[in-house]
Amino acid sequence: MDAFADKPIALPEGIDMENHVVATYLVKADKNMDMALMGQILAIEQTTGTWVPVPGETPEVRAKHVAKVIGVFEIPSYEYGIPEDVKERQYIIQIAFPSANVEDQLPMLLTATIGNISLVPNFKLLDLRMPRATLDQYQGPKFGVDGWYKALGIEKGRPLLNNMIKPCSGYPLEVGAKLFRDVAMGGCDVIKDDELIANMRYNDAVERVKTYMAIEKQVYEETGEHTLYTVNVTDRLPRMFDLAKRCIDAGANAMMVNYLAVGPEAMRALAEDPYINVPILAHMDVAGVYFMSPVQGIASPVVFGKFARLCGADSIVLPFSLGGKGIYMHDRFMATCRNLTYPFGSLKPTLPMPSGGITPANVPDIVNALGRDIMIGSGGGIHAHPQGPTAGTKAFREAIDAVLKGIPIEQYSQEHEALGIALGTWKKKTEFKI
Repeated sequence: MDAFADKPIALPEGIDMENHVVATYLVKADKNMDMALMGQILAIEQTTGTWVPVPGETPEVRAKHVAKVIGVFEIPSYEYGIPEDVKERQYIIQIAFPSANVEDQLPMLLTATIGNISLVPNFKLLDLRMPRATLDQYQGPKFGVDGWYKALGIEKGRPLLNNMIKPCSGYPLEVGAKLFRDVAMGGCDVIKDDELIANMRYNDAVERVKTYMAIEKQVYEETGEHTLYTVNVTDRLPRMFDLAKRCIDAGANAMMVNYLAVGPEAMRALAEDPYINVPILAHMDVAGVYFMSPVQGIASPVVFGKFARLCGADSIVLPFSLGGKGIYMHDRFMATCRNLTYPFGSLKPTLPMPSGGITPANVPDIVNALGRDIMIGSGGGIHAHPQGPTAGTKAFREAIDAVLKGIPIEQYSQEHEALGIALGTWKKKTEFKI
């Protein structure tokens, strides 16, 4: 056996990167702590051992399964001494976990890389580098970006418009049906349930599917444009899977899951089920508890980006960073979108859907940031239009048309009433800073 094989520390060049998941962490600690040594303790804790030596942790077991610290980088990088006024030091640590410890299981990936050590103060998981052999065990999105356009029967190159029916919850079926028709008639591509309504006694999900799909057919006959309806199938397990299949039987052409509330693997099970032959929209609710602390948890590009894509989200709702009501830094938003759309093994890209307080005034910024193959989400920005939801939808479509034609939306609005009224009602929002 290699003399270094069982050591919980290595040079990056000394391990087979294609057999390891590499986790990158931010750590803040007392100035006197040896972080290379602490990293090795964490590596052992999360793989082969515990806080005291145990008989079963043999050199042979360690050689195959111990995690290894492969990088410890201090910021700033002191070399000749630590200033007396420094009480706390900050590090980036990289630990490589044998992929044999996690296989194709996201729960075990989380348990290994941010399990017990999530209790360490000032310790945040920033990224996971996945080897190709591990990625190949995930199906990922079944439809991906292209699938949304194909389901709608249109070519890529135009931003899709998504509307969430408001009020969020508490409304009866007949109210939702009227709003669905109004918005579909205005040209909305995708209409989703709000995350706060699923299969409720006061508003049954299967009945919504039947009612809305009948309206979809009527609107298509009138306008020539299809509408996808992402029914929210979020539910307790395993009941969610039965509900999803009943919605498919009722004619559902898309669906939504509050993927962090039910668990990403639950959404993955839907995405990998051949019976669920429609695109899946993942909703981001609960995400803040994972990443909002700057020194604890899991970074948002991993939670929104890699986890959602690994587990089959064809699209995901994201807080937009250049306007609206979402509190999200723009560089984090862009990093998340890269995780969703850039090459990631052989997984299809996930369509980002910026949302949260978005109005037609935000459309140019969204397209400039992400390009034309995008889904734009708006709830109140459509429903609260002074002329009603149909006009609210038309205002967005007019804003999208203006951007595609390279015409400033303020200029375009002079000859397009719905857009003009919308721009007169909502001034362009700026990023909310704290």
